Amino acid sequence: MEYRKLGNTNIDVSVVCLGTMIFGSQVSEQDAHEQLDYAVSEGVNFIDTAEVYAVPPTKETQGLTEKYIGTWLKKRGKRDDLIIASKVVGPNSDIDWVRKDGQGCLLTKEDIFEAIDGSLERLQTDYIDLYQIHWPARETNYFGKRGYVHSGKDVSTSIEEQLEALSLLVKQEKVRFIGLSNETPWGVMEFLRIAKEKGLERVVSIQNQYSLLNRTFEIGLAEISVKEKVGLLAYSSLSMGVLSGKYLGGVYPEGARFHFTKRNEARYNPLHAQTAIEKYVSLAKENNLDPSQMALAYCFNKPFVTSVIIGARTMDQLKTAIDAHTIQLSDEVVKGIEEIYKVHPDPTV
Repeated sequence: MEYRKLGNTNIDVSVVCLGTMIFGSQVSEQDAHEQLDYAVSEGVNFIDTAEVYAVPPTKETQGLTEKYIGTWLKKRGKRDDLIIASKVVGPNSDIDWVRKDGQGCLLTKEDIFEAIDGSLERLQTDYIDLYQIHWPARETNYFGKRGYVHSGKDVSTSIEEQLEALSLLVKQEKVRFIGLSNETPWGVMEFLRIAKEKGLERVVSIQNQYSLLNRTFEIGLAEISVKEKVGLLAYSSLSMGVLSGKYLGGVYPEGARFHFTKRNEARYNPLHAQTAIEKYVSLAKENNLDPSQMALAYCFNKPFVTSVIIGARTMDQLKTAIDAHTIQLSDEVVKGIEEIYKVHPDPTV
């Protein structure tokens, strides 16, 4: 397993990060523990979760993912050799049940303090290594939204207040490092600017979507990642399993993500992306590569990527995804990928 520095910190994280968002929905507690055991045995030391998981988010399953990791940690009996990341939710009227007061999460100091205590309790740990803001508390583009529109009614918690709260958590040793997720170039630079001016904690990572079907991170954010040492933790690098080719032809395999729920299918598997998907899958097969592994290997080898977050419903899927980090794509395959991308850029934004 290869390890890379997390931002400008002194800690090393595996290039494969175990994503856990379907623990509690499509993955049982027993199977979650099996996945965690196997991933760690393969050298994975980086585990990502969030207070709102399992996905799709519901009031009944909220927090189950962290609970499953917590029971595993208690059983395992070790903690310091792992890097555990979690996230605090941002404003979203569809999940207003997350907070006790029924107001969702505006990312006020009170929201963040309440969120961290809940996550620590569920995870059965005294600290979280990387604590991330799941999405911004302002009007902007994230979760595949196209076309920036500002209504002029951008009432949100200031970035300074968010940083003050996160910095206090670091001082209290509840959190080691802080990061962002689903952020924009302006957002990242504003967090960095305010941290420097006010002497607050500096973000060390950004968790955003990045795949063969969505490389928009390369526009603006990749340069920030490299020059400011805010490494990308890439999520949905298989576009929710789409790049495996299993949904081609309108097929919905039993138990697969979009067989289980159609949530986010329009974002990750739209009709207009099918030609690009077919071409990537064909390129992999022509070169005797597993399509999923080719898609992941492409992401692993980007200089702005710190780690690629993988998620799996089955052990076979998990093994295939973890093994992808050992694959070096030939110049011919990379050239083929870039030729497809020129004709079909970012169809799943």
